[in-house]
Order: sequence, then structure tokens, then C-alpha cells
Amino acid sequence: MRVELLTVGDELLLGDTVNGNAAWLGRRLADHGVDVTRSVVVGDELDVIIEAVNAALGRADAVITTGGLGPTYDDLTRDALAKAAGVALVRDPALERRLRERVARAGRELQPMALRMADVPEGARTLGNSAGSAPGLRVELPGGTVYALPGVPFEMRTIMDEVVLPELAGIAGLPAVARRTLRTARIWESVVATRLAEVEAMDGVRLAYLPDPAEVKIRITVAGPGAAERLEGVEARVRELLGPAVYGVDDDTLDRVVHRLLAGRSETVATAESLTGGLIGAELTAMPGSSATFAGGMVTYATGVKRLLLGVPADLLAEHGAVHPDVAAAMAEGVRDALGATYGLAVTGVAGPDAQDGRPVGTVYIGAAGPGNMRTVVSPKLPVPGAGPEVRAVIRRMTVVHALDLLRRLLLGLDVEGGSEEAREDRG
Repeated sequence: MRVELLTVGDELLLGDTVNGNAAWLGRRLADHGVDVTRSVVVGDELDVIIEAVNAALGRADAVITTGGLGPTYDDLTRDALAKAAGVALVRDPALERRLRERVARAGRELQPMALRMADVPEGARTLGNSAGSAPGLRVELPGGTVYALPGVPFEMRTIMDEVVLPELAGIAGLPAVARRTLRTARIWESVVATRLAEVEAMDGVRLAYLPDPAEVKIRITVAGPGAAERLEGVEARVRELLGPAVYGVDDDTLDRVVHRLLAGRSETVATAESLTGGLIGAELTAMPGSSATFAGGMVTYATGVKRLLLGVPADLLAEHGAVHPDVAAAMAEGVRDALGATYGLAVTGVAGPDAQDGRPVGTVYIGAAGPGNMRTVVSPKLPVPGAGPEVRAVIRRMTVVHALDLLRRLLLGLDVEGGSEEAREDRG
């Protein structure tokens, strides 16, 4: 079954609001075996909405719209669908009664404009909205079926899961589909795709690559009889081909993986950050209950602070500056000892946009110190993403990923240098 998405709203078209609805719908439909062939954004203009709906129905079996079902004058999706169907908008008594009851329960006064949400194209079927006021609509047009959903994300998702997806599954007789997403760190997209060429060639198997800075997610889709059982074998082969670069599955994140590993050993980590300015600590405290494994962190941005708070030797700083592997190691040891953690994790480097002390943008040293005299330093070869202010944000994000993955590898007893060869290969 082929479906197109149409999101409506000037705020989306002009970039004031990120189009999260389209992203969620695309994932949700794909998870249920529905092919999403196109996603279009249009503004709040009646004729533009009509034109986009008719064009989409010329290509797809059904169209799902979001937005434009609210009470204001710029909410025009219901008007556009009525005009496209050649019918009038009519007031639905049941919807009006429901609106009045919701407003009364909230102790508010009903505004006349709110009753626009009770107007529906004649002959349309309303889709119950248990999460809000505006109902969804199912409208039959000459080219096919349109499912119109509210733009409020929680309401849209509720109607989609409770009404639209079950209906689409019943109409299409969708094949059995099984999906899983594997998460990798410190291995580049082109390397992943090269290693997985044999999996790409398997019948009924589809791979999608979803890159982020220093991470790649691989979504595995297996369709057909025995999909769930086949998925297990495909996943095992992907893990074999990618090795320790795979750190998690589906909703796993590096910080959660690290927390689980530390918790299983009753150990803790403390962080000392220079170029990342606290981003690693923020990542390690995103999960509820993280205080069990995260002792704390220090943002030691200035060179003198590294000496005062972390005990980095003054002569080391004077000779080499703050961006040096021995400085990273000393920072890791200093924060471990200062905060009484099992492990210290430290980063120093040049995030840009300018070089520092003769070291180019992208120079990063990550130090880790563990029980006893264990210490290690890695220097990931980070690709510099062009020029401009975005360089700094991307390098800082890549540094966070590399630092957390270094700790993961140490906790698992893996090669801490893993990934460097892949990075060089990808840059050619």
C-alpha cells in the first residue's frame, strides 16, 4: 500500500516549527509495512491544500494530512477537503455536544469560533479523538481516501494508533513485517554499508542507514512469511559483520548502555570537560536514576582551572598547552580522585572554528582513568564538517559520542582504538 503524507501549516513551511509529525508518521507507517512514498509541506492556503491533496491521490492509494483542523480562520484543511469533494461543510450535532461538554468540564466559556471543530464535509466520517477536541476525518475523494488528523502531536498519534493504522492494515492485507534498529558508534556510514553488502542482497531484507555525528543507526526490515524468525538471523549476521561497533538496539542510547554496565559492577564515573563544556555530564544525567552511577563532573574550561581543580601539572600545561594527551590523562585521574569515582573521563581539544596553539580544528584527546593505575588516552580523527559555526556543534557532539564509547569499551574489555581505521577509510 502506497501512502503520501501532507502536513499543513505556515509555521512548518517557514521553519518556525520542526515537522515532527511527518517524522513520527513515516516511522509508524513503515513499522506496519506501509510504503510512504512522499512527504509534502504546504502553507495555510485553501487552493494550495486542494492542489496538493489531488496531486497526492494521483500517485498514492491514500493520503494522510496533519494540521488545519483547529478552530481558527487559518485552519483550512476541513474547508479544502469539502471543496475538493464538492460538498458543503455541515455541523455535526454529536461533535458540537462533545465540545460543549469538554468546555463545561474545564470550567471555561465556549468561544463561538471553537464550534468550527464540529463542522465536517458532508458525507465524511469522523475519527474519534480521545485525547483532544478536534476530531480526525476520513473523506472519500474521486482519487482515493484522505485521512485528516489534527496537528497537535499527541492527538494525531492517538487517532493514528487507535483508528487509522488498524483500518489501513485491514484494507491493505499487509504482509508480515519485522523491524529492528541496531545502533553503532565510531564507525562511518560508508563503511557500514560496505560491510553489509551481503545483507543488502538477501531476499525480503531491507536496510536503512540513519547517520548522526559519530553514530549510525541501521534499521533492519524483514518482510514475508516467518519475518520475525528471519529477523533474528539477519540481526546476528549484521552484528557479526560490524563487531563491537554495535552498542545497542532500538531505544538504547550510549548513556543508558554505560549506566547499565556501571550499575552491574556497582561502579561510578566522574567527568572533566573542556571543549564539551558539560555536554558529557548532561548526557550521563539524562536518564532517571543516573545518580547511582554518575558521581559528578567538572567543567574546567580555562587552563588555570585544570591545574587548580584537577591537579594537572603546571609544567605540563606550560610546555604543551591545554590540548595534549598527557593533559587529558591527568584530567581524568584528577576528577576520578577528586570526586571519589571508579572511573574518570576527560576531554580536551579544539572545537573551532579557529585553530588553537597550532593545533587544527578537530584535534581531540579523550582520557580515561580507572581502578589502580589504569589510564588510557585516545585521539579520534574527527572529520571537520566544512566551515562556519556549525563546525563547533558537530565536533562537540562527536566528542561526546567518542568519550562515552571509550568508557563502554573499557567496561567491556574491548579494543579502545576500534573505529579509527574505519574513520580513516571513510575519508579516503
